Amino acid sequence: MRCHLLRMLASAIAFTPALALADTRLDKLKAQGEWLAQECVSCHRLDGADKGIGSIVGWQQSIFTTTLKAYRGQEFVERRNPVMVSVARSLTDEEVEALATYFGSLKP
Repeated sequence: MRCHLLRMLASAIAFTPALALADTRLDKLKAQGEWLAQECVSCHRLDGADKGIGSIVGWQQSIFTTTLKAYRGQEFVERRNPVMVSVARSLTDEEVEALATYFGSLKP
């Protein structure tokens, strides 16, 4: 019984740095996304209201990422937007992930 408890404790300790690292990475992504979002919120409202420019608050990360990458590649024939193409092309994949993490963490 005691050996089993020690094994469980050792497993918990072994996973703790990995979990802490994951939380730290997520926190860093959110913080980076919040900082990068300053440009986004000059058009897209942070309160989620649609005043002629659609809301991106609360978007799923995969949808956000796919949308920005599509703008980057100008794959939105029906939604060509020179501003969004320029913004999307200026972002690295890591920055897109950070923005997706940040906006995905917000409640609409």
